[in-house]
Amino acid sequence: MERDVMEYDYAIVGGGPAGLACAIRLKAKLPEANICLLEKGSEIGAHILSGCVMEPGPLDELMPSWRDNPPAICVPAGTDEFRFYTRQRSYKLPTPPQMHNAGNFIVSLGELCKQMAAQAESLGVEVFPGFPGRHPLIDGEGDAARVIGVRCGDMGREADGTPDGRPGDNFAPGVDIHANVTLFAEGCRGSLSKQLIRRFELDRDAMPQTYGLGFKELWQLPEGRTTPGLIQHSVGWPLDNATYGGSFVYHLDQDRVYVGYVVGLDYADPRFSPFEAFQQFKHHPDMRALLAGGEIIATGARTIIEGGWQALPKMDMPGALLIGDGAGTLNVPKIKGVHQAIRSGMLAADHLAAAGEPAGYDAAFRASAAGEELRKVRNIRPGFNRGLWFGMANAALETVLGGRSPWTLKTHSDWDSLNSLAAARAHDGQAAMAANWEAERSLPPRDRLASVYFANTAHEEAQPVHLRVADTSICATRCAEEYGNPCTRFCPVGVYEMVDDGQGGRQLQINASNCVHCKACDIKDPYQVIDWVTPEGGSGPNYQTM
Repeated sequence: MERDVMEYDYAIVGGGPAGLACAIRLKAKLPEANICLLEKGSEIGAHILSGCVMEPGPLDELMPSWRDNPPAICVPAGTDEFRFYTRQRSYKLPTPPQMHNAGNFIVSLGELCKQMAAQAESLGVEVFPGFPGRHPLIDGEGDAARVIGVRCGDMGREADGTPDGRPGDNFAPGVDIHANVTLFAEGCRGSLSKQLIRRFELDRDAMPQTYGLGFKELWQLPEGRTTPGLIQHSVGWPLDNATYGGSFVYHLDQDRVYVGYVVGLDYADPRFSPFEAFQQFKHHPDMRALLAGGEIIATGARTIIEGGWQALPKMDMPGALLIGDGAGTLNVPKIKGVHQAIRSGMLAADHLAAAGEPAGYDAAFRASAAGEELRKVRNIRPGFNRGLWFGMANAALETVLGGRSPWTLKTHSDWDSLNSLAAARAHDGQAAMAANWEAERSLPPRDRLASVYFANTAHEEAQPVHLRVADTSICATRCAEEYGNPCTRFCPVGVYEMVDDGQGGRQLQINASNCVHCKACDIKDPYQVIDWVTPEGGSGPNYQTM
Protein backbone atom coordinates (compact mmCIF):
# COMPACT_ATOMS: atom_id res chain seq x y z
CA MET A 1 0.00 0.00 0.00
CA GLU A 2 1.38 3.40 -0.96
CA ARG A 3 1.58 5.90 1.85
CA ASP A 4 2.53 9.54 1.91
CA VAL A 5 5.78 10.20 3.74
CA MET A 6 6.49 13.42 5.61
CA GLU A 7 10.03 14.22 6.73
CA TYR A 8 10.87 16.12 9.91
CA ASP A 9 13.87 16.77 12.06
CA TYR A 10 11.84 15.98 15.18
CA ALA A 11 8.45 14.29 15.58
CA ILE A 12 6.58 14.35 18.90
CA VAL A 13 3.77 11.87 19.58
CA GLY A 14 1.32 13.20 22.15
CA GLY A 15 -0.20 16.62 22.80
CA GLY A 16 -0.02 16.63 26.59
CA PRO A 17 2.19 18.81 28.80
CA ALA A 18 5.38 16.81 28.16
CA GLY A 19 5.08 16.79 24.37
CA LEU A 20 4.02 20.43 24.14
CA ALA A 21 6.74 21.59 26.53
CA CYS A 22 9.30 19.73 24.45
CA ALA A 23 7.98 21.27 21.22
CA ILE A 24 8.06 24.82 22.60
CA ARG A 25 11.52 24.50 24.11
CA LEU A 26 13.00 22.67 21.12
CA LYS A 27 11.71 25.25 18.65
CA ALA A 28 13.04 28.06 20.84
CA LYS A 29 16.45 26.37 21.00
CA LEU A 30 16.53 25.32 17.33
CA PRO A 31 14.36 27.81 15.40
CA GLU A 32 15.36 26.33 12.04
CA ALA A 33 14.37 22.79 13.02
CA ASN A 34 11.37 21.21 11.31
CA ILE A 35 9.13 19.89 14.13
CA CYS A 36 5.70 18.26 14.15
CA LEU A 37 3.46 17.13 16.98
CA LEU A 38 0.80 14.42 16.59
CA GLU A 39 -2.23 14.16 18.89
CA LYS A 40 -4.81 11.35 18.77
CA GLY A 41 -7.65 13.51 20.16
CA SER A 42 -9.95 15.50 17.91
CA GLU A 43 -8.36 18.67 19.29
CA ILE A 44 -5.59 19.48 21.72
CA GLY A 45 -6.96 18.90 25.22
CA ALA A 46 -9.79 16.56 24.20
CA HIS A 47 -8.13 13.52 25.79
CA ILE A 48 -6.34 15.35 28.60
CA LEU A 49 -7.43 14.52 32.14
CA SER A 50 -5.64 15.32 35.38
CA GLY A 51 -6.58 16.29 38.93
CA CYS A 52 -5.01 18.90 38.63
CA VAL A 53 -3.11 20.95 41.21
CA MET A 54 -0.03 22.24 39.41
CA GLU A 55 3.32 23.44 40.66
CA PRO A 56 3.94 26.47 38.42
CA GLY A 57 7.76 26.64 38.48
CA PRO A 58 8.54 24.68 35.29
CA LEU A 59 5.71 26.39 33.38
CA ASP A 60 6.98 29.77 34.55
CA GLU A 61 10.35 28.92 33.03
CA LEU A 62 8.84 27.62 29.79
CA MET A 63 6.18 30.30 29.24
CA PRO A 64 6.94 33.24 31.56
CA SER A 65 3.83 35.19 30.55
CA TRP A 66 1.27 32.38 31.04
CA ARG A 67 -0.14 34.03 34.18
CA ASP A 68 -1.14 37.09 32.13
CA ASN A 69 -3.62 34.93 30.21
CA PRO A 70 -4.36 31.93 32.44
CA PRO A 71 -6.48 28.93 31.39
CA ALA A 72 -10.26 29.12 31.65
CA ILE A 73 -10.06 27.31 35.00
CA CYS A 74 -7.14 28.54 37.09
CA VAL A 75 -7.62 29.09 40.84
CA PRO A 76 -4.76 29.82 43.27
CA ALA A 77 -4.40 27.08 45.87
CA GLY A 78 -5.70 27.97 49.31
CA THR A 79 -6.11 25.82 52.43
CA ASP A 80 -5.12 22.13 52.45
CA GLU A 81 -7.14 19.46 54.27
CA PHE A 82 -6.34 15.77 54.74
CA ARG A 83 -8.96 13.46 56.25
CA PHE A 84 -9.55 9.85 57.19
CA TYR A 85 -13.04 8.61 56.34
CA THR A 86 -15.13 6.00 58.12
CA ARG A 87 -18.60 4.99 56.91
CA GLN A 88 -20.34 7.90 58.66
CA ARG A 89 -17.63 10.25 59.89
CA SER A 90 -14.36 11.90 58.93
CA TYR A 91 -11.32 12.82 61.00
CA LYS A 92 -8.90 15.60 60.17
CA LEU A 93 -5.27 14.48 60.01
CA PRO A 94 -2.05 16.48 59.61
CA THR A 95 -1.45 17.20 55.92
CA PRO A 96 1.67 15.36 54.68
CA PRO A 97 4.43 17.82 53.71
CA GLN A 98 4.42 16.62 50.09
CA MET A 99 0.77 17.65 49.82
CA HIS A 100 1.22 21.27 50.91
CA ASN A 101 0.08 23.44 48.01
CA ALA A 102 0.97 27.03 48.88
CA GLY A 103 1.87 28.81 45.64
CA ASN A 104 0.26 26.18 43.42
CA PHE A 105 -2.77 26.44 41.13
CA ILE A 106 -5.87 24.33 40.49
CA VAL A 107 -6.14 24.29 36.70
CA SER A 108 -7.91 22.58 33.84
CA LEU A 109 -5.01 20.78 32.20
CA GLY A 110 -6.92 20.45 28.94
CA GLU A 111 -7.36 24.21 28.75
CA LEU A 112 -3.71 24.76 29.64
CA CYS A 113 -2.61 22.38 26.88
CA LYS A 114 -4.66 24.35 24.35
CA GLN A 115 -2.70 27.46 25.29
CA MET A 116 0.60 25.59 25.13
CA ALA A 117 -0.33 24.30 21.65
CA ALA A 118 -1.09 27.84 20.52
CA GLN A 119 2.35 28.90 21.77
CA ALA A 120 4.01 26.02 19.93
CA GLU A 121 2.20 26.87 16.69
CA SER A 122 3.16 30.54 17.00
CA LEU A 123 6.80 29.42 17.05
CA GLY A 124 6.37 27.34 13.89
CA VAL A 125 5.67 23.83 15.24
CA GLU A 126 3.22 21.90 13.05
CA VAL A 127 0.48 20.55 15.36
CA PHE A 128 -1.76 17.78 13.98
CA PRO A 129 -4.75 16.80 16.16
CA GLY A 130 -6.73 13.75 15.06
CA PHE A 131 -3.58 11.91 13.95
CA PRO A 132 -2.96 8.94 16.26
CA GLY A 133 0.37 7.16 16.05
CA ARG A 134 -0.45 3.52 15.30
CA HIS A 135 2.92 1.84 14.68
CA PRO A 136 6.50 2.83 15.49
CA LEU A 137 8.69 2.70 12.40
CA ILE A 138 11.92 0.81 13.05
CA ASP A 139 14.79 0.36 10.62
CA GLY A 140 17.27 -2.47 11.02
CA GLU A 141 17.39 -5.58 13.18
CA GLY A 142 18.95 -6.58 16.47
CA ASP A 143 21.47 -4.16 17.94
CA ALA A 144 21.35 -2.10 14.73
CA ALA A 145 17.62 -1.34 15.08
CA ARG A 146 16.69 2.34 15.17
CA VAL A 147 13.39 4.21 15.43
CA ILE A 148 12.92 6.32 12.30
CA GLY A 149 9.42 7.68 12.92
CA VAL A 150 5.81 6.66 13.34
CA ARG A 151 2.96 5.50 11.13
CA CYS A 152 -0.35 7.27 11.70
CA GLY A 153 -3.57 5.28 11.87
CA ASP A 154 -5.64 4.65 8.75
CA MET A 155 -9.01 6.35 8.30
CA GLY A 156 -12.12 4.71 6.89
CA ARG A 157 -11.51 1.08 7.76
CA GLU A 158 -14.65 -0.94 8.46
CA ALA A 159 -15.23 -3.77 10.91
CA ASP A 160 -15.24 -7.16 9.19
CA GLY A 161 -14.14 -9.45 12.00
CA THR A 162 -10.42 -9.06 11.31
CA PRO A 163 -8.19 -6.96 13.60
CA ASP A 164 -7.56 -4.15 11.12
CA GLY A 165 -10.79 -4.28 9.11
CA ARG A 166 -11.31 -3.82 5.39
CA PRO A 167 -10.83 -0.47 3.65
CA GLY A 168 -14.21 1.24 3.19
CA ASP A 169 -15.44 3.69 0.60
CA ASN A 170 -13.78 6.61 2.40
CA PHE A 171 -10.53 4.82 3.16
CA ALA A 172 -7.38 6.91 3.49
CA PRO A 173 -4.09 5.27 4.52
CA GLY A 174 -2.27 6.84 7.43
CA VAL A 175 0.77 8.92 6.63
CA ASP A 176 4.28 7.83 7.61
CA ILE A 177 6.15 10.44 9.64
CA HIS A 178 9.92 10.10 9.32
CA ALA A 179 12.15 11.97 11.75
CA ASN A 180 15.76 12.12 12.84
CA VAL A 181 14.47 11.80 16.41
CA THR A 182 10.98 10.76 17.52
CA LEU A 183 9.79 11.68 21.01
CA PHE A 184 7.01 9.62 22.58
CA ALA A 185 4.92 11.67 25.00
CA GLU A 186 1.77 9.56 24.96
CA GLY A 187 1.04 9.68 28.69
CA CYS A 188 0.26 6.73 30.90
CA ARG A 189 0.47 3.30 29.20
CA GLY A 190 1.11 4.73 25.76
CA SER A 191 0.31 2.15 23.09
CA LEU A 192 3.49 2.89 21.10
CA SER A 193 5.66 3.39 24.17
CA LYS A 194 4.59 -0.04 25.39
CA GLN A 195 5.80 -1.60 22.14
CA LEU A 196 9.11 0.24 22.25
CA ILE A 197 9.78 -0.68 25.87
CA ARG A 198 9.32 -4.32 24.91
CA ARG A 199 11.23 -4.08 21.59
CA PHE A 200 14.31 -2.38 23.05
CA GLU A 201 14.07 -4.03 26.49
CA LEU A 202 14.02 -0.61 28.12
CA ASP A 203 12.63 -2.03 31.37
CA ARG A 204 15.30 -4.69 31.69
CA ASP A 205 16.84 -3.06 34.77
CA ALA A 206 13.60 -1.62 36.18
CA MET A 207 11.13 -2.99 38.70
CA PRO A 208 7.57 -3.71 37.51
CA GLN A 209 5.47 -0.66 36.68
CA THR A 210 2.31 -0.12 38.73
CA TYR A 211 -0.75 2.04 38.10
CA GLY A 212 -3.86 3.61 39.56
CA LEU A 213 -7.27 4.27 38.02
CA GLY A 214 -8.52 7.81 38.53
CA PHE A 215 -12.01 9.29 38.18
CA LYS A 216 -12.82 12.97 37.97
CA GLU A 217 -16.05 14.96 37.81
CA LEU A 218 -16.83 18.65 37.42
CA TRP A 219 -19.86 19.82 39.42
CA GLN A 220 -21.86 23.04 39.44
CA LEU A 221 -23.08 23.58 43.00
CA PRO A 222 -25.64 25.88 44.63
CA GLU A 223 -24.43 29.40 45.30
CA GLY A 224 -22.08 29.81 48.25
CA ARG A 225 -21.35 26.10 48.67
CA THR A 226 -17.64 26.18 47.70
CA THR A 227 -14.52 27.81 49.11
CA PRO A 228 -12.36 28.72 46.08
CA GLY A 229 -8.85 27.32 46.45
CA LEU A 230 -9.72 24.77 49.17
CA ILE A 231 -7.90 21.48 48.47
CA GLN A 232 -9.20 18.38 50.23
CA HIS A 233 -7.80 14.84 50.16
CA SER A 234 -8.92 11.75 52.03
CA VAL A 235 -8.04 8.10 52.62
CA GLY A 236 -10.09 5.34 54.21
CA TRP A 237 -13.71 4.44 53.50
CA PRO A 238 -15.02 3.03 51.19
CA LEU A 239 -11.72 1.19 50.60
CA ASP A 240 -10.47 -1.47 52.98
CA ASN A 241 -7.07 -1.05 54.58
CA ALA A 242 -5.40 -3.35 52.04
CA THR A 243 -6.51 -1.34 48.98
CA TYR A 244 -4.50 1.74 48.01
CA GLY A 245 -6.43 4.85 47.05
CA GLY A 246 -8.13 8.03 48.12
CA SER A 247 -10.11 11.08 47.08
CA PHE A 248 -9.58 14.64 45.99
CA VAL A 249 -11.98 17.58 46.11
CA TYR A 250 -10.74 20.84 44.58
CA HIS A 251 -12.88 23.96 45.06
CA LEU A 252 -13.00 26.27 42.04
CA ASP A 253 -14.54 29.66 41.37
CA GLN A 254 -18.13 30.26 40.16
CA ASP A 255 -19.50 27.65 42.62
CA ARG A 256 -17.78 24.79 40.80
CA VAL A 257 -15.82 21.88 42.23
CA TYR A 258 -13.67 19.02 40.94
CA VAL A 259 -14.44 15.73 42.68
CA GLY A 260 -12.22 12.72 42.09
CA TYR A 261 -11.09 9.33 43.30
CA VAL A 262 -8.02 7.17 42.62
CA VAL A 263 -7.74 3.43 43.25
CA GLY A 264 -4.51 1.46 42.95
CA LEU A 265 -4.84 -1.18 40.24
CA ASP A 266 -2.94 -3.64 42.40
CA TYR A 267 -6.12 -4.40 44.38
CA ALA A 268 -6.65 -8.09 45.14
CA ASP A 269 -10.41 -8.78 45.19
CA PRO A 270 -11.70 -9.62 41.67
CA ARG A 271 -15.21 -8.57 42.71
CA PHE A 272 -14.09 -5.03 43.47
CA SER A 273 -15.33 -2.24 41.19
CA PRO A 274 -13.43 1.06 41.29
CA PHE A 275 -16.34 2.92 39.66
CA GLU A 276 -18.78 1.83 42.35
CA ALA A 277 -16.26 2.71 45.07
CA PHE A 278 -16.17 6.26 43.72
CA GLN A 279 -19.96 6.45 43.69
CA GLN A 280 -20.04 5.25 47.28
CA PHE A 281 -17.51 7.88 48.31
CA LYS A 282 -19.89 10.58 47.02
CA HIS A 283 -22.55 9.29 49.42
CA HIS A 284 -20.45 9.84 52.53
CA PRO A 285 -22.30 12.39 54.73
CA ASP A 286 -19.59 15.01 54.12
CA MET A 287 -19.81 14.60 50.35
CA ARG A 288 -23.58 14.33 50.22
CA ALA A 289 -23.83 17.65 52.06
CA LEU A 290 -21.45 19.24 49.53
CA LEU A 291 -23.02 17.82 46.36
CA ALA A 292 -26.75 17.71 47.16
CA GLY A 293 -28.65 19.94 44.76
CA GLY A 294 -25.66 20.22 42.46
CA GLU A 295 -25.44 19.41 38.77
CA ILE A 296 -22.76 17.28 37.19
CA ILE A 297 -21.15 18.91 34.15
CA ALA A 298 -18.48 16.47 33.00
CA THR A 299 -16.82 13.19 33.93
CA GLY A 300 -13.65 11.37 32.98
CA ALA A 301 -11.44 8.41 33.84
CA ARG A 302 -7.82 7.58 33.10
CA THR A 303 -5.01 5.49 34.51
CA ILE A 304 -2.15 7.04 36.45
CA ILE A 305 1.41 5.73 36.40
CA GLU A 306 2.60 5.15 39.97
CA GLY A 307 5.79 3.04 39.85
CA GLY A 308 8.13 5.98 40.39
CA TRP A 309 11.92 5.97 40.42
CA GLN A 310 12.59 2.24 40.58
CA ALA A 311 10.08 1.43 37.80
CA LEU A 312 11.42 3.98 35.31
CA PRO A 313 12.42 2.29 32.06
CA LYS A 314 15.46 3.52 30.20
CA MET A 315 14.18 6.68 28.53
CA ASP A 316 16.40 6.79 25.46
CA MET A 317 16.88 4.34 22.58
CA PRO A 318 18.36 4.66 19.09
CA GLY A 319 16.36 7.35 17.32
CA ALA A 320 13.82 8.02 20.06
CA LEU A 321 13.04 9.19 23.60
CA LEU A 322 10.28 8.50 26.14
CA ILE A 323 9.21 11.61 28.04
CA GLY A 324 6.63 12.47 30.71
CA ASP A 325 4.16 9.90 31.98
CA GLY A 326 4.95 7.67 29.02
CA ALA A 327 8.04 6.81 31.04
CA GLY A 328 6.58 7.32 34.52
CA THR A 329 7.72 10.71 35.82
CA LEU A 330 4.68 11.39 38.06
CA ASN A 331 5.34 12.11 41.75
CA VAL A 332 2.75 9.95 43.53
CA PRO A 333 3.15 11.30 47.10
CA LYS A 334 2.64 14.82 45.79
CA ILE A 335 -0.26 13.64 43.60
CA LYS A 336 1.29 15.75 40.86
CA GLY A 337 2.69 14.99 37.43
CA VAL A 338 2.29 18.12 35.31
CA HIS A 339 5.39 19.93 36.57
CA GLN A 340 7.40 16.73 36.13
CA ALA A 341 6.07 16.21 32.59
CA ILE A 342 6.99 19.78 31.63
CA ARG A 343 10.44 19.34 33.17
CA SER A 344 10.94 16.09 31.28
CA GLY A 345 9.96 17.67 27.95
CA MET A 346 12.16 20.71 28.48
CA LEU A 347 15.11 18.58 29.49
CA ALA A 348 14.67 16.42 26.37
CA ALA A 349 14.71 19.54 24.20
CA ASP A 350 17.81 20.89 25.94
CA HIS A 351 19.56 17.55 25.58
CA LEU A 352 18.76 17.22 21.87
CA ALA A 353 19.76 20.80 21.17
CA ALA A 354 23.12 20.21 22.83
CA ALA A 355 23.90 16.60 21.94
CA GLY A 356 21.94 16.17 18.72
CA GLU A 357 20.97 12.59 19.53
CA PRO A 358 18.92 10.68 22.13
CA ALA A 359 21.83 8.81 23.75
CA GLY A 360 22.52 10.16 27.22
CA TYR A 361 19.05 11.55 27.94
CA ASP A 362 18.20 8.84 30.45
CA ALA A 363 21.27 9.62 32.52
CA ALA A 364 20.59 13.36 32.22
CA PHE A 365 17.02 12.96 33.49
CA ARG A 366 18.02 10.81 36.44
CA ALA A 367 20.65 13.37 37.46
CA SER A 368 18.23 16.30 37.07
CA ALA A 369 15.94 17.94 39.63
CA ALA A 370 13.05 15.91 38.20
CA GLY A 371 14.92 12.65 38.72
CA GLU A 372 16.05 13.63 42.20
CA GLU A 373 12.45 14.46 43.13
CA LEU A 374 11.41 10.91 42.21
CA ARG A 375 14.38 9.31 43.95
CA LYS A 376 13.60 11.02 47.26
CA VAL A 377 10.05 9.64 47.41
CA ARG A 378 10.78 6.24 45.83
CA ASN A 379 9.77 4.22 48.90
CA ILE A 380 6.48 5.93 49.76
CA ARG A 381 4.05 4.35 47.26
CA PRO A 382 5.53 0.81 47.59
CA GLY A 383 5.08 1.05 51.38
CA PHE A 384 1.31 0.92 50.90
CA ASN A 385 1.66 -2.58 49.42
CA ARG A 386 1.58 -3.71 53.06
CA GLY A 387 -1.61 -1.83 53.91
CA LEU A 388 -2.81 1.67 54.76
CA TRP A 389 -1.37 1.99 58.26
CA PHE A 390 2.04 0.57 57.42
CA GLY A 391 2.09 2.77 54.34
CA MET A 392 1.34 5.94 56.30
CA ALA A 393 3.95 5.12 58.95
CA ASN A 394 6.52 4.35 56.25
CA ALA A 395 5.64 7.58 54.42
CA ALA A 396 6.26 9.56 57.61
CA LEU A 397 9.64 7.86 58.08
CA GLU A 398 10.67 8.43 54.46
CA THR A 399 9.63 12.07 54.72
CA VAL A 400 11.81 12.57 57.82
CA LEU A 401 14.74 10.81 56.12
CA GLY A 402 14.27 12.85 52.94
CA GLY A 403 14.86 9.84 50.73
CA ARG A 404 18.20 9.02 52.36
CA SER A 405 17.10 5.54 53.49
CA PRO A 406 19.67 2.95 52.34
CA TRP A 407 17.02 0.68 50.84
CA THR A 408 14.69 0.78 47.86
CA LEU A 409 11.36 -1.00 48.28
CA LYS A 410 10.19 -3.25 45.49
CA THR A 411 7.20 -2.54 43.27
CA HIS A 412 4.97 -5.25 41.84
CA SER A 413 2.89 -5.59 38.71
CA ASP A 414 -0.88 -5.08 38.80
CA TRP A 415 -2.11 -7.74 36.39
CA ASP A 416 -1.11 -10.66 38.62
CA SER A 417 -2.28 -9.16 41.91
CA LEU A 418 -5.83 -10.56 41.87
CA ASN A 419 -6.80 -13.33 44.26
CA SER A 420 -8.96 -16.09 42.90
CA LEU A 421 -12.72 -15.74 43.16
CA ALA A 422 -12.81 -18.65 45.59
CA ALA A 423 -10.33 -16.95 47.90
CA ALA A 424 -12.15 -13.63 47.67
CA ARG A 425 -15.46 -15.22 48.66
CA ALA A 426 -13.92 -16.13 51.99
CA HIS A 427 -14.11 -12.41 52.83
CA ASP A 428 -17.25 -10.31 52.75
CA GLY A 429 -15.78 -6.79 52.62
CA GLN A 430 -16.45 -6.17 48.95
CA ALA A 431 -19.81 -7.91 49.09
CA ALA A 432 -20.84 -5.39 51.74
CA MET A 433 -19.56 -2.58 49.51
CA ALA A 434 -21.69 -3.85 46.63
CA ALA A 435 -24.77 -4.00 48.87
CA ASN A 436 -24.23 -0.40 49.93
CA TRP A 437 -23.85 0.69 46.32
CA GLU A 438 -27.19 -0.87 45.37
CA ALA A 439 -28.87 1.21 48.07
CA GLU A 440 -27.25 4.51 47.08
CA ARG A 441 -28.15 5.98 43.72
CA SER A 442 -29.27 9.51 44.51
CA LEU A 443 -26.24 11.34 43.08
CA PRO A 444 -25.28 11.29 39.38
CA PRO A 445 -23.97 9.60 37.38
CA ARG A 446 -26.08 6.71 38.59
CA ASP A 447 -24.52 4.12 36.30
CA ARG A 448 -21.59 3.69 33.93
CA LEU A 449 -23.50 4.54 30.78
CA ALA A 450 -24.42 7.90 32.29
CA SER A 451 -20.73 8.56 32.87
CA VAL A 452 -20.07 7.76 29.19
CA TYR A 453 -22.54 10.50 28.28
CA PHE A 454 -20.87 13.06 30.56
CA ALA A 455 -17.45 12.17 29.10
CA ASN A 456 -18.67 13.20 25.61
CA THR A 457 -17.07 10.10 24.13
CA ALA A 458 -17.72 9.16 20.51
CA HIS A 459 -16.37 6.50 18.15
CA GLU A 460 -17.44 5.70 14.62
CA GLU A 461 -19.50 2.55 15.16
CA ALA A 462 -18.38 0.92 11.90
CA GLN A 463 -14.65 1.07 12.63
CA PRO A 464 -12.73 -2.01 13.79
CA VAL A 465 -12.71 -2.65 17.53
CA HIS A 466 -9.63 -1.03 19.03
CA LEU A 467 -9.63 -3.33 22.08
CA ARG A 468 -7.91 -6.50 20.92
CA VAL A 469 -8.55 -9.68 22.91
CA ALA A 470 -6.10 -12.36 21.81
CA ASP A 471 -8.17 -15.30 23.08
CA THR A 472 -11.86 -14.68 23.87
CA SER A 473 -12.40 -18.35 24.78
CA ILE A 474 -10.69 -17.59 28.10
CA CYS A 475 -13.49 -15.21 29.04
CA ALA A 476 -16.28 -17.78 29.29
CA THR A 477 -14.11 -20.53 30.74
CA ARG A 478 -10.98 -19.91 32.81
CA CYS A 479 -11.62 -16.26 33.61
CA ALA A 480 -15.26 -16.82 34.57
CA GLU A 481 -14.27 -19.66 36.89
CA GLU A 482 -11.08 -18.22 38.36
CA TYR A 483 -11.90 -14.51 38.62
CA GLY A 484 -15.56 -13.98 37.71
CA ASN A 485 -14.75 -11.83 34.66
CA PRO A 486 -13.19 -8.83 36.45
CA CYS A 487 -13.04 -6.82 33.19
CA THR A 488 -16.78 -6.23 33.61
CA ARG A 489 -15.96 -4.43 36.87
CA PHE A 490 -12.59 -2.72 36.44
CA CYS A 491 -13.62 -1.01 33.19
CA PRO A 492 -15.29 2.25 34.32
CA VAL A 493 -17.62 2.57 31.30
CA GLY A 494 -18.96 -0.92 30.59
CA VAL A 495 -16.84 -1.72 27.54
CA TYR A 496 -16.66 -5.40 28.51
CA GLU A 497 -19.88 -7.38 28.96
CA MET A 498 -20.63 -11.08 29.23
CA VAL A 499 -23.80 -11.89 27.28
CA ASP A 500 -25.84 -14.95 26.28
CA ASP A 501 -24.19 -16.74 23.34
CA GLY A 502 -27.51 -18.24 22.18
CA GLN A 503 -26.36 -21.75 23.03
CA GLY A 504 -26.84 -21.76 26.76
CA GLY A 505 -23.44 -20.25 27.51
CA ARG A 506 -21.83 -16.84 27.81
CA GLN A 507 -19.54 -14.88 25.53
CA LEU A 508 -17.64 -11.61 25.64
CA GLN A 509 -19.21 -8.55 24.03
CA ILE A 510 -16.97 -5.50 23.54
CA ASN A 511 -18.82 -2.17 23.55
CA ALA A 512 -15.89 -0.28 22.07
CA SER A 513 -17.86 2.91 21.46
CA ASN A 514 -18.06 3.43 25.26
CA CYS A 515 -14.27 3.57 25.65
CA VAL A 516 -12.79 6.67 27.31
CA HIS A 517 -9.19 5.54 26.65
CA CYS A 518 -8.31 4.99 30.31
CA LYS A 519 -6.42 1.76 29.39
CA ALA A 520 -7.22 0.01 32.69
CA CYS A 521 -8.07 -3.13 30.72
CA ASP A 522 -4.63 -3.22 29.11
CA ILE A 523 -3.09 -3.09 32.60
CA LYS A 524 -5.36 -5.10 34.93
CA ASP A 525 -6.39 -8.04 32.71
CA PRO A 526 -5.05 -11.06 34.67
CA TYR A 527 -4.20 -13.02 31.51
CA GLN A 528 -2.66 -10.09 29.62
CA VAL A 529 -4.64 -10.91 26.47
CA ILE A 530 -6.17 -7.42 26.07
CA ASP A 531 -4.24 -4.97 23.91
CA TRP A 532 -5.48 -1.38 23.71
CA VAL A 533 -4.61 0.27 20.37
CA THR A 534 -5.51 3.68 19.03
CA PRO A 535 -8.89 3.91 17.27
CA GLU A 536 -9.61 6.03 14.21
CA GLY A 537 -8.27 9.56 14.51
CA GLY A 538 -10.29 11.90 16.72
CA SER A 539 -12.30 9.12 18.35
CA GLY A 540 -12.73 9.00 22.09
CA PRO A 541 -13.70 11.40 24.86
CA ASN A 542 -13.94 15.14 24.53
CA TYR A 543 -13.20 16.48 27.98
CA GLN A 544 -14.47 20.01 28.44
CA THR A 545 -12.85 22.15 31.17
CA MET A 546 -11.40 19.00 32.76
